[in-house]
Amino acid sequence: MESYFLEWANLLLRWVHVITAIAWIGSSFYFVFLDNNLQKPNSPDLLEKGVGGAMWAVHGGGFYNPQKYMVAPKVIHTKLHWFYWEAYSTWLTGFALFTVLYLYNAGTFLIDKSLMDWTPVMAGSAAVGMLVAFWLVYDTICRVFGFRKNGELIVAGLMIVVVAFCAWLANELFAGRAAFLLVGAMIATAMSANVFFWIIPGQRKVVAAMTSGGSYDANALAIHGKRGKQRSVHNTYFTLPVIFAMLSNHYSFLYTHEHRWVLLFVMMLAGALIRQFFVQRHAFHLGRAANPWPFAAVGVVMILGVIVALKPAAPKVSTAPVSPVSFAQVQSLVSQHCLSCHNAQVQMKNVRLDSPEQIKLHAQNVYQQVVVTKQMPMGNATGLTEEDRVLIGRWFVAGAKLD
Repeated sequence: MESYFLEWANLLLRWVHVITAIAWIGSSFYFVFLDNNLQKPNSPDLLEKGVGGAMWAVHGGGFYNPQKYMVAPKVIHTKLHWFYWEAYSTWLTGFALFTVLYLYNAGTFLIDKSLMDWTPVMAGSAAVGMLVAFWLVYDTICRVFGFRKNGELIVAGLMIVVVAFCAWLANELFAGRAAFLLVGAMIATAMSANVFFWIIPGQRKVVAAMTSGGSYDANALAIHGKRGKQRSVHNTYFTLPVIFAMLSNHYSFLYTHEHRWVLLFVMMLAGALIRQFFVQRHAFHLGRAANPWPFAAVGVVMILGVIVALKPAAPKVSTAPVSPVSFAQVQSLVSQHCLSCHNAQVQMKNVRLDSPEQIKLHAQNVYQQVVVTKQMPMGNATGLTEEDRVLIGRWFVAGAKLD
């Protein structure tokens, strides 16, 4: 019964997490689009009001005229909307999902004893500690180098090294699937922390000063705008790498590879380069930036390189006679490698494999998870060999008979 309710928690949290992530990333993409497409108006009345950029757009049967004020408007006639709950909700639901899936079941999903034989509490503490450590390192790099000459290039170079190190370390300490998710969670935590610690507090100070009606030091307030803009831009470059890390942990041919940390890093870097293309493309069309196509080209070449590198070798055809696989052989393997998670008391994924009838019922699912995707046993904690997988596959292809 416990596993049943955990599955529902998994489903509902994942549902809400994806919805809030779409809202957050969508608003991030939209505001980057706006900043790169707003043009300084020629209308005297707009210039007098302090409008620094405006554009016209059509959508949903109506016309929209977004305007960006470089100074506080004299009057805000409607409610001022703050974009932050999208970020907070995404992180909160994501961490809750991480807790249900990986921290609560650390012994099954987080730990790979062939890499590190530690207790669930130690593994979970280390995973949470890495989330915090990544944010502290990233934040320190931004504060120390962010506003120096060529600071953004320095920050980008250092963060590439940091992300590569984290990808390597996570895959050295944790099961491959968990490691991929954890690297994505590190970056996502930094994105949410940017909003919580810098972007929103800075904006609140600026808005409070500019709408107070009193005098204020514009130069002193400018740092909040610069820092908020800097962290917001970082967040938009983080989006594609994070999405890839979150999705890739569902594909065993990636997270079970011998050099999986390299694959993860290369694909995330390719995502960041492709995002740079989309960010700079808008500015290029307005004559504000160089043609960004090299970024996209390099990113696509990197992805194609990974695809070619992972291309499976042609199977060797054996002419030797193959003996039929008996159900007794399959049941023996299931008893050794599957029953700890799929019995009458513990029914992970609501699957039982403790009787011939149950094995027959779930034969398709067993074949898919054990032979095709090789996702089970999770992290191969029970040491199922390739020969064992082939045997199960032969049994299923031959009709999954119980004799």
